[in-house]
Amino acid sequence: MRNLNSVHLNGLRALEAVGRLGSLQAAAEELGVSIGAVSQQVIKAEAQLDRTIFERTPKGMLATEAGAPLLAALNEGFAHLSRAVALAQRRDDSILTISVAPVFAARWLVYRLDRFAEHHPDINLRMDATMKLVDPALCDVDIGIRVGDGRWPDVKAELLLEQEVFPVCTPSMAERLREPADLLALPAIIDGRAMFGWDVWMRAAGLEGAALETRHVFNDASLCLDAAIAGQGVMLAWQTLAGYALQQGQLVAPFGIRARTGFGHYFVTAHGVREPKKVRDFKAWIRAEMAETLKLFI
Repeated sequence: MRNLNSVHLNGLRALEAVGRLGSLQAAAEELGVSIGAVSQQVIKAEAQLDRTIFERTPKGMLATEAGAPLLAALNEGFAHLSRAVALAQRRDDSILTISVAPVFAARWLVYRLDRFAEHHPDINLRMDATMKLVDPALCDVDIGIRVGDGRWPDVKAELLLEQEVFPVCTPSMAERLREPADLLALPAIIDGRAMFGWDVWMRAAGLEGAALETRHVFNDASLCLDAAIAGQGVMLAWQTLAGYALQQGQLVAPFGIRARTGFGHYFVTAHGVREPKKVRDFKAWIRAEMAETLKLFI
């Protein structure tokens, strides 16, 4: 590793950040320095390496043919360093940091946190509600829960629940429904950011090609659920989103027809790292709670 003595580490960090983020400004914001400082570090590193790593273009900093393999290796190397630092910083076994999507946190998890505290009074939860998929090896997050196909690079994904979708509406609205085709007369509440559409359920219900009249479109599933509870129309929901509202009688799921989307809820943990007891305890508790939720759909 003596060849590392010929290049300043800050210069290598600057090269990696610019290569990954595509601009001096973005790299400067991440590194907490000025754009000029990043530019100088890149220039010095190129001089020390005796290679032109970037081509300066109006669209940003583009890797040269010689620079591309170097940047890929630097990205991998700094990722390993980041994992090492994150592991060193995990000292408090009494704090469990979880990363979950805001809708999962608001519509399913928060209602159950008191029961987690009863079962595990020695563990304090810290929740990071975000749509961003995080790599637990690169930050202080211990475990994440995400919806998707489970094929995410550089993390370990373990299936928790296969996602199934079904219509939900108020009990009074459901009184008009006798068969699945009756839904076509109801206004639809649409989640504009959903990874699936009504066609998934329509096929399962024998209504392929049919369409509902759209009333409202939201970019948030939680808002869609609130609109459905308010009687604004029928929405396509899934187990963890609508479970509490169904349990409270605010909504009903007519017909009992559920369709798989091909996605699922997954535990996301650091790849190749032994899970601490607090993570194993949390996963076991979530599975038990999820089993209770699924009883609503039997």
